[in-house]
Amino acid sequence: MSSDLPDSPEVSADAARVEHVRVEDEMEQSYIDYAMSVIAGRALPDVRDGLKPVHRRILYAMHEMGVSSGSSHRKSSSIVGETMGDYHPHGDSAIYDTLVRMAQDFSMRYPLVDGQGNFGSMDGDPAAAMRYTEARMAPVAEELLEDLEKDTVDFGANYDDRLEEPEVLPAAFPNLLVNGSSGIAVGMSTNIPPHNLGEVIDATVHLIDNPDAEVTDLMEYVKGPDFPTGANIVGKNAIHSAYATGRGRLTVRADYEIDEMESGRPRIVITEIPFQENKARMVERIADDVNEGIIEGVSDLRDESDRDGVRIVIECKRGANVDVVENQLLDHHLESTFGVINLALVDGEPRVLTLKETLEEYVAHRKEVVRRRSEYDLAEAEDRAHILEGRLRALENVDDVVDLIQDSADRDEAKAALEESFDFSTEQAQHIVRMQLGSLTSMEAAEIEDEYEDVQAEIERLETILDDESELLGVIKDELRAIKEEYDDDRRTSIVEDDGTVTREDLIPEEECLVVVTEDDYIKRMPADRFDAQHRGGKGIIGADPKEGDRVSTVFRANTHDYLLAFTNHGQVYRLKTYEIPEMSRTARGKSAVNLIDFDDGEEITAVVNTDEFDDDEYVTMATRDGYVKRTCSSAFENVLSTGIIAAKLEDGDELVDAVVTDGDSDLVIATEDGMTIRFDESEVREMGRTARGVRGIDLQDGDSVAGIVATDEHDDRALLTVTERGYGKRTPLSEYRTQSRYGKGLIDIKTGDRNGSVTAANTVADDDHVIVMSAAGQIMRCPVEDVSTVGRNTMGVTIMDVAVDDTVASVDVIPGTVIEDS
Repeated sequence: MSSDLPDSPEVSADAARVEHVRVEDEMEQSYIDYAMSVIAGRALPDVRDGLKPVHRRILYAMHEMGVSSGSSHRKSSSIVGETMGDYHPHGDSAIYDTLVRMAQDFSMRYPLVDGQGNFGSMDGDPAAAMRYTEARMAPVAEELLEDLEKDTVDFGANYDDRLEEPEVLPAAFPNLLVNGSSGIAVGMSTNIPPHNLGEVIDATVHLIDNPDAEVTDLMEYVKGPDFPTGANIVGKNAIHSAYATGRGRLTVRADYEIDEMESGRPRIVITEIPFQENKARMVERIADDVNEGIIEGVSDLRDESDRDGVRIVIECKRGANVDVVENQLLDHHLESTFGVINLALVDGEPRVLTLKETLEEYVAHRKEVVRRRSEYDLAEAEDRAHILEGRLRALENVDDVVDLIQDSADRDEAKAALEESFDFSTEQAQHIVRMQLGSLTSMEAAEIEDEYEDVQAEIERLETILDDESELLGVIKDELRAIKEEYDDDRRTSIVEDDGTVTREDLIPEEECLVVVTEDDYIKRMPADRFDAQHRGGKGIIGADPKEGDRVSTVFRANTHDYLLAFTNHGQVYRLKTYEIPEMSRTARGKSAVNLIDFDDGEEITAVVNTDEFDDDEYVTMATRDGYVKRTCSSAFENVLSTGIIAAKLEDGDELVDAVVTDGDSDLVIATEDGMTIRFDESEVREMGRTARGVRGIDLQDGDSVAGIVATDEHDDRALLTVTERGYGKRTPLSEYRTQSRYGKGLIDIKTGDRNGSVTAANTVADDDHVIVMSAAGQIMRCPVEDVSTVGRNTMGVTIMDVAVDDTVASVDVIPGTVIEDS
């Protein structure tokens, strides 16, 4: 019927607006628009700051709310509400899930949110509701927003054109690689593994200095992904392929060890699991396979994990082949595959990037950020300089300026008169009329001149940065190094060869370090070069902060790649790899040594021997507190169990106090706490087995005990350094200690008494060595040996370390001059 109606103007106008399109074309274009919206606005991170929009908006909302790392925690519901209401109108559950992940230390290598409350677990437990948890920015997250207010990045309108939000964050470190990212878009996905911040920054600095560097060169710094849950990556070829092409498949293997229980049955203890693995589900699957007979030989399975870390114990049946059980676990449960897809947005478009391309895009971003920040700071500095110039000129003509202002009817007339009479700009005149009389003093004038000079210097610096790209790149490198200094930590994920051998050494730099052990079995290591040499007589600096009631018992020098034999006062010996000791700051207490050395109550390290020093036909010579000496072939210590083995059988009440490596032709020098020494030929002590007690080395006076033992020979031109508990010491040429027969009373070495206290340690030293002295309270001092006077026997010595009244010297070690030259 409608077709019979006459045409009307209204019908014709509506018909003119109708467009005829093909359905397939409309569907295709609509789908492309939807896909690009998901790709660019939801699922993929930006290569510049490594964040997806929801992550960026949460951090920016917290920034606007003032919820920084220095503020109190804020309810998560408040943060989610602000984010959703102002920037991300996509539902509170999606925002809260993102906030939770940014707070999980098992999901993020460097969490961007500091959470308080239940934020889930590795067992897949969900976080508490947002009304129960609280959050604030983590310090490292603030580095992503640093200088945001200085026009360093572009801003765009939020979803309702009411506010503005940053399109990208300044990102003071390469967050895309450091924290990684994962997401599924339309027709593509990304899966970028996390990395160690220090390694990524080192690679970035190297690329800035060497723009032609290849992926292989960058892999000298970035060894591979570094997952927050640790574990091991199997094989280096897969890592290289992922970095060179942007795609790869990494095999990630749990970290575990095989040991024996007291019953003699073997067990497998898992301490780290692959990234993104659900621990509880993994334990359940292992239990199901054991019950179904797929894994044979398992008698018990327990999850002993706690807040300190993962610990899954798998006990084997008596007579079971632990190698078979291990292989079955590896085949089914202890290995997973991490598919690397290094896909990110570059100029708004998704691209698969190599390691080098990722870092190049980040460097380009930082160049833009630093350039814009410098322009902003320069404009601010020039504005301030302009005002200061006006103030200085006003002070030069202070009488005329004051008279002119007094003669003016109001402030506007005064400003106009100043502009006309003295050629001030409007800004300068406005500032001058607001000056207080107190700013006309000579002191205020001097301060203005100083500030003007500082501002001019800042202007010159900023202009140099903007004019010279090398200066700009230098700023980027300095800021990256500062970030590394602040947030760098040890690598958690190791690289394992295809045969299963861990090559952790490849990831640990060789360096000299100091190891500190306390009486309560806290242990740590620190780089030796962290302690500059001081002149003798100083108080030293803090080297450890023992808890109340604890005291430092031992300090010794080692290389991070050394295998060490640690002898204890109970006569046990343990084998230890130096890099396994956690590296910590000077002021740190240390970590419990229970995972490295299973000490008994009251047991502590009294001597450390480097097994790298062993040659054929060498011996470990030990001395006890009661004066016994024994000599055991070094081959007896080749196989030291993780629980330790007996090094010497001790009489009741006796303790092992020292051990040295000897070659069979040495002289032995024993020093006692009361300042006596005896020197005798090593051959007077016959070779004995590990369980032997030894023979008498020195005839001790009543109340005296052995402090240490050293080895020397007749051609040794070194000196004997003796240090007492009150911090006094001396050097005496070894030639002054004549050779006697074993088990004599010896000679007087140093005078003890109220001033010096008892002898703490004796070491042989050369002129170019350095001595490390550490007190029981944790003060440490490094002093050149040449600062210690060379005197004869039977003298008082000089102050080496100024020890507090309630403190004593706990341990002494020596850094050889050859090591100092090499470092």
